[in-house]
Amino acid sequence: MPSRIFRLINVVWTLGRYDAILPREFQSLLPPSAKFVGGVLRFGAKKDGAVGERLSNALEKLGAVWIKLGQILSTRVDIIGIEPAKALAGLKDKVAPFPDAQAKEILAREFCDGDISKLHEFIGDIGPVIAAASVAQVYKIKSKDGRDLALKILRPNIEKQIMRDLDALALGAKIINFISPKSRRLKPIELVQTVRDALSKEIDLRQEAGACDAYGSIGELNGLIAVPQVEWKYSTKNTLATTWIDGKSLTSPDALDGMDRKKIAHDIHTSFLISALEHGFFHADLHEGNLIIGNDGKTYVVDFGIMGRLGQNERRYLAEILYRFIKRDYRGAARVHFTAGYVPKNQNEGDFAIAMRAVCEPIWGRKASEVSMGKVLLQLFDVTEQFGMQLRPELVLLQKTMVQVEGVTRNIDNDHDIWKCAAPIVEAFMKRELGPEGMAKRTKEHLEKLAETLMKLPDLVDKLEKFLDKQS
Repeated sequence: MPSRIFRLINVVWTLGRYDAILPREFQSLLPPSAKFVGGVLRFGAKKDGAVGERLSNALEKLGAVWIKLGQILSTRVDIIGIEPAKALAGLKDKVAPFPDAQAKEILAREFCDGDISKLHEFIGDIGPVIAAASVAQVYKIKSKDGRDLALKILRPNIEKQIMRDLDALALGAKIINFISPKSRRLKPIELVQTVRDALSKEIDLRQEAGACDAYGSIGELNGLIAVPQVEWKYSTKNTLATTWIDGKSLTSPDALDGMDRKKIAHDIHTSFLISALEHGFFHADLHEGNLIIGNDGKTYVVDFGIMGRLGQNERRYLAEILYRFIKRDYRGAARVHFTAGYVPKNQNEGDFAIAMRAVCEPIWGRKASEVSMGKVLLQLFDVTEQFGMQLRPELVLLQKTMVQVEGVTRNIDNDHDIWKCAAPIVEAFMKRELGPEGMAKRTKEHLEKLAETLMKLPDLVDKLEKFLDKQS
């Protein structure tokens, strides 16, 4: 407990140094006690830039856990506002690399029983560090059979550091949940669990290897994007090797020179929707740095540390909500929100539908480049707060990625229309789910659950009899 408290104090102090907690911009909205605390924390702080930029810089300084928290908060326009959300969406996880000597020690332990002298014999030639982040860094290596590979290595002791910060973050969430009843709608404790789940997968590279391989299968099915192949021989809990992709990431200014921007934007967005809706498994960190335009003309997706999963019910609800919005059927969209339990049943369905209509109708018929999705989202969040809609932790990564993908595709093609792109995929999903095939599938699911229940019945009866015998 003491270490968690000390770390939390350090985090609050660091945020104060950047004037990113109780910032000066919000002084007029704060009670006197909060103004005083904010003033103390702000004494001698770095006050350059807007609040979102300062918060982004502070979180980068604090490390992996806080960067992930910031990336998730970037989707919560309702909490932090449009401009801070934009700043957090640009969070970069780049730090100085750890020494090559430490990297070779890790590789020797993994593959050569700790004997560094045998490393070249097993691994091949190890080149310079290509990229370094707070959790791992990447090398380009030449394998013994002459192939170029990308090799990711976890930072030494990173698991211990992340667990310490997660414990501190969890403590902070409990404190906020206790002292601020209004914050409970946002489910801070569940939000921390989302961060914990995401990072637990990042510090076990076997899970990333499996995710990369599984996502590659999906990519091959839809043929819109490509995925590097896992080199299982060099992949363990602490290392991950994949085929090397020759090309340029979308962070390079000239990556798209001479390319069909409309097609690339369409392919990225469509592949995301297909993977989420059809397979319930999607890449949840689709920023420009994880998208590469290969020299072979293909669009590659890399870095599978953060993946999202949706159950069948969530996929059906998501598809139907999108379908109703596309058809401008706001009453139908409202009904789905109530059926899914996203909006409390004590609210009025008709009023909720009218509120959504007021937000969405103004965007129809306008060019995609003229619509600020950030403002639309802010208004939708305002509506959901008015109607007591609860934050769904299982949908946080999906919300984050939908906003992220919309931003990336608009940067590629300013006229990319997210609704037009989504329509055929959503309509095909709905046609299948609501048609004979979907009905048969759901009937089969219900029968399987009924069979499971019946199989448990003898045990339940036996336990009941034993309980009644004890009572008599």
